[in-house]
Amino acid sequence: MPFKKVVVAVALVCAGLATLNAAAQTSEPITPIRPPKQLNLGMVELGKKLYFDPRLSKSGFISCNSCHNLSMGGTDNLPTSIGDRWHMGPINAPTVLNSSLNLAQFWDGRAPDLQAQAGGPIANPGEMGFSHTLAVDLLRSIPAYVREFIQAFGDDKLGIHQVTAAIAEFEKTLVTPNSRFDQWLLGKQDALSGEELAGYKLFKESGCVGCHNGEAVGGNSFQKLGVVAPFPGNKQAAGRAAVTGKDADRFSFKVPTLRNVELTYPYFHDGSANTLTEAVDTMGRIQLGKKFSPSENAQVVAFLKTLTGEQPAFTMPILPPSSDKTPRPMPF
Repeated sequence: MPFKKVVVAVALVCAGLATLNAAAQTSEPITPIRPPKQLNLGMVELGKKLYFDPRLSKSGFISCNSCHNLSMGGTDNLPTSIGDRWHMGPINAPTVLNSSLNLAQFWDGRAPDLQAQAGGPIANPGEMGFSHTLAVDLLRSIPAYVREFIQAFGDDKLGIHQVTAAIAEFEKTLVTPNSRFDQWLLGKQDALSGEELAGYKLFKESGCVGCHNGEAVGGNSFQKLGVVAPFPGNKQAAGRAAVTGKDADRFSFKVPTLRNVELTYPYFHDGSANTLTEAVDTMGRIQLGKKFSPSENAQVVAFLKTLTGEQPAFTMPILPPSSDKTPRPMPF
């Protein structure tokens, strides 16, 4: 066979093997994150400003970013968040990163989508302490905001529906693709170390993927916490039962995403696990009936850290100034 044909044949075989390998890896229970589609860029830019604007709170001090800090993995790294007048929140703030991939929002799933979630904290007296009416009136008093709403929505309607729609559109952009694990899924063989691959194997064989799967590695089901043994932390939260009214749903929660999990400590609905090592140990015992050895635990943790993707990066928005008619904040 002529040399040129041999080279072509070898290249075709290599390409075929690479295709088979990539196909095998993309058939894994975890799938790569895809970029968001069909975004309204005008709404995204307006929503970005609203996300960072503390004037949507009674104190003029708390914004969406206060509890879902985009410099800290989309959360606040507190067991439970601090609200209006230093109110201690009842539950751990889930990360906003990749939240568009969730089947519902909040730990109990009471909001069906991002837009429904965005309105909750504004009117919650223990969070931003405002009301939808006051928030809309404030925005209407700022001429630059009024113009931006008209540009984004094509009319002069400015209500809480438009406010939450814009915030939700911005939050759809907060995906974190291209983690080292995604690179491995897409065929980059050297993206993971031997320890990390061993951790992923344990993650699958132990049953973790039964709940933590898909694009977000979670977020797509509600599960009872404490299947094999009781949860050692706060057992007072009703969980999904607060929404459904069914006692069978008591202490069931939306499975959290494990994307960027090394950034989103502390863990669980009550923030009772300070480290990934502690969280892995607890979940193994109470959900799977498995006691990970120290070396196994370290391998699983090593794998989980490969799920950290590219963090959202953008120029911080410059918020439009208040007018003389804009109500001033009441922090005390």
